[in-house]
Amino acid sequence: MARLALNKSSLARESGQLSEYKRFLPSLELKRLQIMAERAKAKETAVRLEAEYEERFNALARSLPMMANKHVPLEGLVVLKQAVVGEQNLSGTRLPVLEDIEVETKPYSRLARPHWVDPYVTGMQELLRLNKEREIAKERIARLIEAEAVISRRVNLFEKVLIPQAERNIKKIRMALADAERDAVVRAKISKRKTAARGAETSVAEL
Repeated sequence: MARLALNKSSLARESGQLSEYKRFLPSLELKRLQIMAERAKAKETAVRLEAEYEERFNALARSLPMMANKHVPLEGLVVLKQAVVGEQNLSGTRLPVLEDIEVETKPYSRLARPHWVDPYVTGMQELLRLNKEREIAKERIARLIEAEAVISRRVNLFEKVLIPQAERNIKKIRMALADAERDAVVRAKISKRKTAARGAETSVAEL
């Protein structure tokens, strides 16, 4: 670490840095509050989606116990073909947003398969959509937690390191400048007295 220069230039530099730190800190605090609010919202969404998924899954299982019939092949009948995921920029944090989802249902004969396959297909389409929404919600929470941690570290850096250090430096420089000013005044007085004394001696010698 460079040695602190105890002069007016250093005082101006430290004062400028302190002003920058104090001006930047509120924006960091605001960003952290925004991230925290969005994280709480994302958590509520994730809990809601989880409950909705479980409810739909259990309802489908209760209404269609015939799904356990291995003689009716259902595997691969309904699959997630594509999910379009966009991004939301929240205070510099990129969050995934589910924009569209495409579920593919393989063609099947309604005559060759039992009547309950139709409600099964509808139910699975909904479950696939909910499952993807759950994944996106969990990813949003993970990114928000990471962003909040990063911002909190920056806030702590400003509050506990940079601002206190700048304030200590300013105090130290001001004390040094004040001491130097007092020393200069004392030296000036001493010099004035010496000059006056020499002048008096000269006057006496001339008598």
